[in-house]
This record gives sequence, structure tokens and C-alpha cells, in this order.
Amino acid sequence: QVVKIFISIMAAVIIISILTERSPWLLLSGIGAATAVLMLIFQNSILGLVASIQLTTNNMVQIGDWIEMPTHGADGDVIDISLHTVKVQNWDKTIITIPTHKLISESFKNWRGMREAGGRRIKRSIYIDMTSVKFCDEEMLERFKKIQYIKEYIQKKESEIENYNKSQNVDLSSIVNGRRLTNLGTFRAYIANYLKNHPGLNKNMTQMVRQLQPTEYGLPLEIYAFTDETAWVKYEAIQSDIFDHILAIVPEFDLKIYQRPAGHDFSRDIINMQAMKESLQH
Repeated sequence: QVVKIFISIMAAVIIISILTERSPWLLLSGIGAATAVLMLIFQNSILGLVASIQLTTNNMVQIGDWIEMPTHGADGDVIDISLHTVKVQNWDKTIITIPTHKLISESFKNWRGMREAGGRRIKRSIYIDMTSVKFCDEEMLERFKKIQYIKEYIQKKESEIENYNKSQNVDLSSIVNGRRLTNLGTFRAYIANYLKNHPGLNKNMTQMVRQLQPTEYGLPLEIYAFTDETAWVKYEAIQSDIFDHILAIVPEFDLKIYQRPAGHDFSRDIINMQAMKESLQH
């Protein structure tokens, strides 16, 4: 197509030069100068026209799309697309005007794919105090077997571990020998089964519970799943419901959530130390 256009232009120049009895090079130089002036005058319009064509052709953005463009403070729905500008109404009801060509020359995030897929991602971690992680003893396992979501998991893992330890002639007199269940691993299995049975999650999308690299704040346990609702309010409600439950049942697995000490914690420790000191003196 570009070659055809080039040939057509050259043919037109040659025909005009023959009719006017002027050199084609003179015409080309005149056209070049005029083109430069026109491009300078209509630079923004040309950029906007080209950008509009590319946006439309590539289906990059449509009215009603939720887009994010932090460099221009845009985070909301597209309400208008014109030759020169794209208007975005942010969630705080302010309106941002972005030059159309900026959507081509710079990057932005379009959330349309999330809406069309029918699932919105949850990716959030809780931080486990690593000092609370331990092997499960018989009392803990019997208590965990009463929990519906992990009863079969524990029975299956007990059988698997017992067979392995027997096959390897493991000396179970030391807790470090062989394989054993941990309260953290059992807790992960519980969350995984809880997510599978949660009515607000999309069962056709990825669900997993994974450990991330330990930090100074503890061991991150990440919940990765997708809700079956994409609307913001409903999504937040489902996510909050999940984490309300998870935070509430952590102590049932003899685990602790890491929380940075506050002034109240230090005051309580000082009072306890003073009380201990007084009791020793008496």
C-alpha cells in the first residue's frame, strides 16, 4: 500500500510538471516546504488523527473502559474520545483530560479484560510469625481432624507419611527424622479447601495459597484467587469476608499473625516486668 501511494504521488508530480512545463524537482521542493509548514501548524491535529486511527483499529480503548494512567493522574472510566483528547472520569468524580496521542506514546492499563473475563483477582498476603511454626503432635492432629475442610487431607497425609517413614526405616524417636505434618502446612491446606468452597470465588480461574520469601515482618502467606464479581463494592466485600475468616481462625492452628509492636504493647510489657519484680522482692 505504501509503494502504491508513493507511485501515485510520483505519477501526479510528473503529470503536473509536464502540464506546467516545470521541473518535477521544483514541484517536489515546493511540496516539501509546504508540507513542513502544514505539519508545524497542524502538528497536534495530525498526532491526534493518527492516534485516533490506531486506537480504533487496535481496539485499545473504548468509551466505558476503566483505565489507569498514573503519569496523568487518570484512574476511572473513559467518558469521551475525541480527535485531540480522551476524557476520563476518576472514581472521585474528577475529570482528567489526556491528549489522544499520549495513549499511543505512553503506557496505560485497561481493565476491560478483567470485566470480560468475569473474574477479579485477589492477591493479598498475611504475615505469619515464624516462631509459631511447628510440627503437629497427636493432640493437634486429633483436633484438626474435627475441621471439616481438612479431615480427609489429614487422614491421607498421615497414611502417606507413615508409609514413607516405614519404607525408609526412619527412627521416629527424634522429631527431626522422617516426614511430619506442620501446623503451617495444615493451615495452607485448610485455606485452599476453604477457597474452593467459597461461593463468591470463580472456580474456573486460578486459586492457590503459597508461601513467599520470609521477611523481617514474618512469613508471607499469599492468597491468590479470582472473585466471580468484577464490580468494585462486591469485590471488596468478598475479599474482606475471606480475610475476616482467615484472620479469625489462625489461632486454631497454633499460629500467630505478625504485628509490629505499638506503644500499648511496650506499656503492657513494662507493667508485667514491674509486677514480676515486685513479686520477687516479696
